[in-house]
Amino acid sequence: MSPRATGRDKTSRTADRFAEYGPPRRVEGGLRARSTRGAIGRSWWSRRFLEVLESFALGTRLTRGRSYARAGQVMRLDVAPGEVTAVVQGSRSRPYEVHITLATFPMALWSRVEEDLATQAFFSARLLAGDLPAELEELFAAAGAPLFPAGMAELGQRCSCPDAAVPCKHLAATFYLLAEAFDADPFALLHWRGRSRDELLDQLRVRRGTAVAARSDSDSAPDLPVAGAARSVAGLPPVPLADAAHRFWSPPVPLPDRPPTLVTGTELLLRQLGAPAPTIGGPGLVERLRRAYRRLGEPDAR
Repeated sequence: MSPRATGRDKTSRTADRFAEYGPPRRVEGGLRARSTRGAIGRSWWSRRFLEVLESFALGTRLTRGRSYARAGQVMRLDVAPGEVTAVVQGSRSRPYEVHITLATFPMALWSRVEEDLATQAFFSARLLAGDLPAELEELFAAAGAPLFPAGMAELGQRCSCPDAAVPCKHLAATFYLLAEAFDADPFALLHWRGRSRDELLDQLRVRRGTAVAARSDSDSAPDLPVAGAARSVAGLPPVPLADAAHRFWSPPVPLPDRPPTLVTGTELLLRQLGAPAPTIGGPGLVERLRRAYRRLGEPDAR
C-alpha cells in the first residue's frame, strides 16, 4: 500500500472517530466567563497566569477553550492543593472530567516564604486585605520556587474526551475559568500551590511579631525584594538622629505632584465584606452598593 493511501486511511479513521460529535450541548447554569470579548483576567496574577499559558504557543486550542468558557460549558470547577478538577459539557450527553495538576511547594519552602513575608509589613497588610502584591512573584522566585509554571511539562493535564490534543478545548476552557477564579479569590492560586488562605494568614500573624523582633536585634536585614514605600528610601544613606531632628516632619525624598494611592477596585472591597445579613438587605445590598460606587466613580457624578 502506498504512503498516500495510508495517509488517506488514517484521515478517514480520524474523521469517523469524531463523526458522532457536533456542537457542544447547551448548559443551564454553567460557569460562564465574565469577560464577553477581548482578554480574560483582570488582576495582575490572573493575567500573568494566562500570559504564561499563551506563551507556550498552543494556537487555536486556547481560542476554542475561550469560546467554551464564555458559553458556560464548564459546569463545575474545584481548586485543591496540587489539583484542579472540572466538569465540562461537550457534544456528548455525558460531560467530560478534567484534571490539571501542579506540584505543591514543600512545607520547608512555604515556611521560608512565610518568614520572608512576615519581615515586611507591606506584604502582611496587602495579604490581610485580600490582595496579592506584584512583588510576591519576585519573592517566590528569590526562594527558588516560581509561583507560575515555567513550562507545560510542569502541568499534568487529563481530560476524558477522545481528543488526543493537550490541551484540548475542555482543558483550555478550564484554564480560562481558573484564571477568573483567581480574580474572584486571589488566595486560590496559593491554595493550588499548597497553602490555604487561613493557613497562610495564621502563619503570618504568628510570625509577624517574631520577625519584627528578630530584625530589631540584628544588624543585617535579609536579602528580600524591597516592597511598598520602602522602595523610595531604600538607597538613602543612614542619617544620625541629631542631624535629622530639625527636619523630622519633612519627607526624606521629594514628594510627587500627586501622592501615590493604592489602586484597589470596589470589587475587592465588596468581596472582603462578605454577604450582608438579610436584615440589612442581603446579597441585593452588595449589588446596590456596586452600582452606587460605579456612579460615584463617573466624572459627571462628582
